[in-house]
Amino acid sequence: MSSSSDISIKEEMVSVCHRIAQKNMISATDGNVSVRTENGTFYTTRSSVHKGDVTVDDIVEVDRYGNLLNGVGRPSTELKMHLFIYEQRPDVNAVVHAHPTFATAFAASGQSLDKPVFPEVLVLLGKIPLAPYATPSTEEVPESIRPFVQKHNAILLANHGAVTYGATLQAAYFAMEKLEHAAQITLYTRLLGGERELTNDQIKKLRNISEQSYGKKVHFDVSDDQKSVTHFTESDVYEILKRVLQRLNEK
Repeated sequence: MSSSSDISIKEEMVSVCHRIAQKNMISATDGNVSVRTENGTFYTTRSSVHKGDVTVDDIVEVDRYGNLLNGVGRPSTELKMHLFIYEQRPDVNAVVHAHPTFATAFAASGQSLDKPVFPEVLVLLGKIPLAPYATPSTEEVPESIRPFVQKHNAILLANHGAVTYGATLQAAYFAMEKLEHAAQITLYTRLLGGERELTNDQIKKLRNISEQSYGKKVHFDVSDDQKSVTHFTESDVYEILKRVLQRLNEK
């Protein structure tokens, strides 16, 4: 029999799944959510279910090898990526994987979101790297994020989507929401001529505030030759828009 805390965790997972669907971060049966339990096992959404329709009965329990312990249905096909993150990051207790439109557009165009533009993004996520393409649901996916998982809490997956994680499920979900919002604003700024990047001094101040107030380190290197403005050609803007429109037409 499930304890009240287990039910509460599952209900929170259901809530996050519904929010992901409501914000159009997934389509069809895309995306998956998982949580580490106090017993060292993991709750994860089962495969082949729309996240807007998820109920507590769609949450299954697995061990650290991905073996089904409780629940009905097959665990998420991207479970390998989730379990790899948990293995590499003992501080992580929840993982969210989705295909948010704007973030995925950057991932599909081979562009990371690693420029120092938004103070809130720097403090919450730092740089957002782009992992190389990996065949979904295979061991290629964990290997593709291996170089980034230790220092980042949000990663773009080339031609695929994004993954975020944190100490709590709320933190993991907020990271995904912040990532998508930053990607959307970044696209619009490029239509207006390009981002105005924060200066080295501004980044250092943010780093100090983050460490002193939140105990978090901002993973952003500063350099003497950092440019304050980035410009994009007309062809760059056209290509970005084309990819975004293609993604929107698929929904």
